[in-house]
Amino acid sequence: MWLLVSPGNPLKPSRGMAPLAERLASARRIADGRRIVVTDIERALGTVYTADTVHALRTRFPRARFVWLMGADNLEQLPRWRRWREIVATMPFAVVPRPTYNHRALAGRAAHRLSGARLAARQAPALADYRPPAWVFLPAPQHQASASAIRAALSGV
Repeated sequence: MWLLVSPGNPLKPSRGMAPLAERLASARRIADGRRIVVTDIERALGTVYTADTVHALRTRFPRARFVWLMGADNLEQLPRWRRWREIVATMPFAVVPRPTYNHRALAGRAAHRLSGARLAARQAPALADYRPPAWVFLPAPQHQASASAIRAALSGV
């Protein structure tokens, strides 16, 4: 699994965001380097929007069978993303539950629009074999911590 550390998020203010190098170092502390590999490939590709990143990855790695992994918070706000329909039509995706977001995400516009493409969680191991749009909501342990809360705690705010 690649953990993509983005240079920035067009939907979030850059103010208060740690520098990319610091966020990469933080991500590397939790990744094992074998099963989870931290990358700043978006910086290398020069992409800002997920649709462009997905397109560039598919072009650069035409034989790879990618599955995009995102949190329920992102599923909830997905309709605000630039070319979000193109993203979900390009590669299958899995949604990891996030406390306080799950219900809203599953009741939201993207989940409704993609309801016919939702697969049972037991189909997740074969998700890369499905033609997009295809997605699953994964049952997984949830942690209350957020990146914003962690940054605030580290800065003493």
